[in-house]
Amino acid sequence: MKIFQGWKMVGAGAALQVLQGGLMQQSYGAYVAVLSDERDWSKTELSGGAALMSLETAIIGPLVGWLVDRFGEGPVIRAGVVLFGLGLIALGMVDSLAAFYSAIAVCAVGMTLCGYFPVNVAIIHWFERYRARALSAVGLGVGFGGVLVPLVAGVMQAFGWRVTAIASGVLVLLVGLPISRVFRGRPQELAEHVDGLPPPSETLAAPGAPAGASASSAPTAGTVALSAGSAAGADEHALSAAEQAKRGFTLHEAMRTRAFWLLAIGHGAALLIVGAVNVHAITHMKEGLGYSVNLASLVIMLMTIAQIGGVLFGIWIGDRFVKRRVAALAMVGHFLGLIMLTYANGFAMLVAFAVLHGVAWGVRGPFMQAMRADYFGRRSIGMILGVSAVVVAIGQVAGPLVAGVFVDLMGDYRLGFTVLALVSLGGAWAFIAAVQPVHPALRAHSTPA
Repeated sequence: MKIFQGWKMVGAGAALQVLQGGLMQQSYGAYVAVLSDERDWSKTELSGGAALMSLETAIIGPLVGWLVDRFGEGPVIRAGVVLFGLGLIALGMVDSLAAFYSAIAVCAVGMTLCGYFPVNVAIIHWFERYRARALSAVGLGVGFGGVLVPLVAGVMQAFGWRVTAIASGVLVLLVGLPISRVFRGRPQELAEHVDGLPPPSETLAAPGAPAGASASSAPTAGTVALSAGSAAGADEHALSAAEQAKRGFTLHEAMRTRAFWLLAIGHGAALLIVGAVNVHAITHMKEGLGYSVNLASLVIMLMTIAQIGGVLFGIWIGDRFVKRRVAALAMVGHFLGLIMLTYANGFAMLVAFAVLHGVAWGVRGPFMQAMRADYFGRRSIGMILGVSAVVVAIGQVAGPLVAGVFVDLMGDYRLGFTVLALVSLGGAWAFIAAVQPVHPALRAHSTPA
C-alpha cells in the first residue's frame, strides 16, 4: 500500500523537530546551567544566546519566506540541516563569549531554515481537510525532542558540554540530511492530491461554516459557495471575486487585517513563556529551588511528555473546535504553569507546572500556523509566515532576556517570571479577538454601490 507523500513529510518534519528540540531548543537550559558555573558568564549574557536565536528569526524570517515561496521547501531545509550541524560542532569549540554567540548564530540560521517554518509551509500545501492534524503531528517532534533533554544533560555531566555539542552536530548531519530529502514538490507535481484524497467535488464551502465541518464545508481563506448551478447565474465580477478569494490573501492584504496582528501578538506572548522556560527553568530549579541539574532535567522531560499528550489531544480536537478559543485556553494554561514553577514549594507544584505548561504548549503550538493557513490561504503563505515571525520574535527575544535581567538585578526569578506570566494573559485576549477576516475581493463585492 502506497503511503501518501504528505504523511511522509509529516514524519520527516517531526523527526527534524526532535533533533532541534532535543539537541538545542529545550536542552539550551542545560548549557546555561553548566556554562554559568564553568565560564562564569552571567545569566543575562547566556540569555543573550537565546535572544540571538530569536532575533535571527526576526531578521531573516521574510527572506526565508521568499526563498520557500520561490524555490520550495526541500533545498531550504537541506541547507538548514547543514548549518545547524556545523553550528553545534562549532559550539563545542568556543573559548569566548563572542565565539559562543557566533556558534549560536550559525545554529539559529540553520534551525530557521530547517525548522517549523519551512516544514509547516510544506505541510500546508499538502493538507487542507486534515491540516490541523498534520501540523499537530509535526508538533509531536518538539515533545519527543524534550524527552532527550535528560540524556543530553547526562552526557554533559559525564563527558562535558564540548563533547556533547560536537556529538550533537555530527548526529544532526548523519540523521538530518537523509530525512530532509523527503521534502519535494507539490501534490500535483507528484500525481497526488491534497490530503491524499480524490479530487473534491465542484461544490465549494461557504465562508463561515462551523470549524468542525467536513472537507467540503471546512472554511479556508477565501472559500466561497459557488456550485456549478449557481456559478452559471453569477455575474462575471462575482466569479472573479470568488476566484480571488479562493486563491487566498497576498502578504499586503493579510497585513491589513486585524487578525494578522492579533495572531502575531498572541503567538509572541506565548513564546515569552516558552522562551523563558526553555532557557531558565533548569537554572531556577537548581539555584532557586535547590534541585540538581539531573532532577531538574527530569521535570523538563515530564513537561515534554505532557506536551506530547497535548499534541495528541490537539490532533483529536484540531478540526472540531474553534482554534482561536482553544489557543486562548492554552494561554491560561501557560500562565498557571509558570506561576506554579515560580512559587513551587514542593515537587508536586513542579509536576503541576510540567503538566500545565506542557499540555498548553502541545495543544497551542501547531494551531499557530494552522490558523494562519485557514485565515489567509496558500497563495503567499511563506511570506505571511515569514513576516509574522518578525513580530513573534519579539516575544522570543524578550522572554529569556526579561527573566535574565530580573534575576541578575533581584537575585531570583520570581519577579521576572511573574511579569511574564501576567503578559501571557494578554495573549489569551489577542487570540479571542482574532476573528477570521473576509477576503477584500469579497468585501468589495458585497459593499453597496
